[in-house]
Order: sequence, then C-alpha cells, then structure tokens
Amino acid sequence: MAELTPPDSPHEHLIQSPDPNHPANLICELCRKFYTLGWVTGTGGGTSIRNNDHIFIAPSGVQKELMDPKDMFVMCAQKREYLRKPNFLKPSACTPLFLAAFDRGAGCCIHTHSQWAVLVTLLVERELGPQACFEIEQIEQIKGIPKGRGKSGNLGYYDRLRIPIIENTAHEEDLTDSLEEAMEKYPDAYAILVRRHGIYVWGDNVHKAKTQCESIDYILQLAVEMHKIGLPWTKSRPQRTWFGRFLDGLQRPLIY
Repeated sequence: MAELTPPDSPHEHLIQSPDPNHPANLICELCRKFYTLGWVTGTGGGTSIRNNDHIFIAPSGVQKELMDPKDMFVMCAQKREYLRKPNFLKPSACTPLFLAAFDRGAGCCIHTHSQWAVLVTLLVERELGPQACFEIEQIEQIKGIPKGRGKSGNLGYYDRLRIPIIENTAHEEDLTDSLEEAMEKYPDAYAILVRRHGIYVWGDNVHKAKTQCESIDYILQLAVEMHKIGLPWTKSRPQRTWFGRFLDGLQRPLIY
C-alpha cells in the first residue's frame, strides 16, 4: 500500500521478517481479523505493539484489512522518535493514546470502533448519567479479564467488571488527557470506552490484549441485548429500559 522508505534506510530491517509473530506481520494479520468483526471498518481503529525497544504502529487513514508490513511506522520506545516513517502515509492519530498504555506496562494496545462499545456508552449516559462507568457482574466471560495491573489472576464470576467512559473529542489525539485521567482513577482497568466512538483495550502482550478485547466486546454485546429485555447488568443497580419508561408513562394521569 505504501511507497517504501528509501531502500538504503538503516531501519528497513525492522519490518522485514518471515516470522508471522513479528510485530509488523502480526499487526496486519490482527487488523484483517478485526475487520471481519466490524472493529476497523472505514479505515477506523488501530493497533500498536511494543517489542523491546521498538513500538510498531499501524498508520492512520488506510484500509486496515489491506495493510502489509511496509505500511508500519516504527518508533524508538525510549526516545519516542520515529525510526521508520512510510512515505505518503500519516502516523496514527491514536499514537499518544497507545503510548499512554505502554507507559503503564502494556505490550499491545488495540483501538476499535465496535458498535457494541458505542451503544453501551450511550446506554450508560442515558440510564446512569455522563459520569458513570460501565459495570457488569455474574457473567462467565468476565473471567477473561485480569484483576488489575500488578495483581495475579483474572476476575471471577462474582467480581464486578468496571470500564470507565470518557467523552469523545473532535480529534483523536485530544483524548489523551482524559484517557490518562481515567487510567489513574481506575488503575485496575484494561480498557476505556470513548462515548459515541469506540474503545481502547490493552494487555501485557499481544495474546492477552487480543483475548481481552474479544472478551470485552462479547460482554458489551451481551449487555446491549440484556438491556433490550430489561435484565440488569448488576444486582444492585438495575437499568430502566425504554419499555419500563413507557409503562411509567402509562401510569401517569393524563393532563388536559
């Protein structure tokens, strides 16, 4: 897709490998899979992997399912300077948000435009207010989410999963401050929802980030379906559905 960085560039070797698990190859493969799930359609979303001293980042504004390793940006993890920049491609607008996850020990960060993520942010805002986070418990798939940074093991069936929600901005990079604030407020979180936008999910490595993203998306879809039929997400805080509000309206006296 991209025109190559000059062939004599000293950093071309960073994206050249027959190993399918090499970050430059793996990001392309992951994004092809994510496309089939509706997570990165219309050039949206992105993925970044930190591998030792290098950070590999998918470009912005490209069809993610058509990328190849030559499209990857490579950054020095220490200096935060690009070592490799493909000609005619833009660095990902998600880069500062990926870096925020890496600063907290992540090895991979995934950003999707999942419809379920967007819908949950709207439901939480309407039912619980703009300051509330998404909370759910007693769902088996919660076991796929770690307990928190520095803690051993994953959440259990009876634990409550909490995912903070931040407000969207006109430009992706402007989300950085609010994302970092949410990370500080919810240090055990491995994901942050962005209202009317999508979600950022990170993990200690690629495998964990991918499985956590899949688990969370499953939970978000389930939450939307539960809400449709009036099932609460938690035992202590039931949600009111549109049907419940409709019944409330029927019980009010008519005023002529």
